Amino acid sequence: MLTPVADRVFVHQSELLRNNTVVVHGTHGVLLVDPGITATEMQCLADDLRALGLPVVAGFATHPDWDHVLWHPAFGDAPRWATADAAAFMHDLRGRPDWHDRVVEGLPPEVIDEVPLEQFGLLTALPAGTTHLPWDGPAVRMLAHPAHAIGHAALLVVGCRVLIAGDMLSDVFVPMPDIAGAADPLGDYLVGLDVLAGTADEADVVVPGHGSPGDAAALRERVARDRAYIEALRGGGELHDRRIDDPEPGWEWVRELHAGQVESLQRTSGRSWSSSTGKETE
Repeated sequence: MLTPVADRVFVHQSELLRNNTVVVHGTHGVLLVDPGITATEMQCLADDLRALGLPVVAGFATHPDWDHVLWHPAFGDAPRWATADAAAFMHDLRGRPDWHDRVVEGLPPEVIDEVPLEQFGLLTALPAGTTHLPWDGPAVRMLAHPAHAIGHAALLVVGCRVLIAGDMLSDVFVPMPDIAGAADPLGDYLVGLDVLAGTADEADVVVPGHGSPGDAAALRERVARDRAYIEALRGGGELHDRRIDDPEPGWEWVRELHAGQVESLQRTSGRSWSSSTGKETE
């Protein structure tokens, strides 16, 4: 089901991880951002667009996590853009002879047989220095930053005042810095939050990769909450976060995600951290 969140901008949400596919209505069709995640859900989205007479004219992947680089034949052969780093990451992955098996190993068991992988990760790199998506529709500014994953980018649909945040600013997931891949994952995440915070006066709606869209006040609140989480992981203060302390029913496992991140920080930094406070311990 397509849910309007602003003029010419709609969201189609998947069930398992509350993935948000964002649909931006252009002059001759739509831009699809991060479509997912099962074949049935994507076919439903394609059917809804077909019923409205709206072809898919472009796609965009905010970053190269498996659930953000999916596609369905019903969407057609529109270009699927990403940052150069994200596209290169996927090109390297697909160049490995065992890429399919590697991807399947990382899928949640609940959907392992329902995720179409034939067109997985077939991304086109946007040229270096690209600031706006090259499409015939509302101006869409690309905001590349180092947080969460290599090649991550948010999108600001300028005239519609919508921030598409990728895998950030979620009301159900805690921040997930790139602990395994980045030299300074916490610092990088703060840089990304600064980039998103810089759109606060230009956005009336924020759409996270997972969870509920929010208004301008929610954007500011989520930036502040996520910054507090990262600062706590750096050892700068007590950690009190509703997503850990009082998660929504069915999302209690986010506590384990948080604990796993703390453990990973211990291994990579050589320091000891408290999973309850985020502080470095003696």
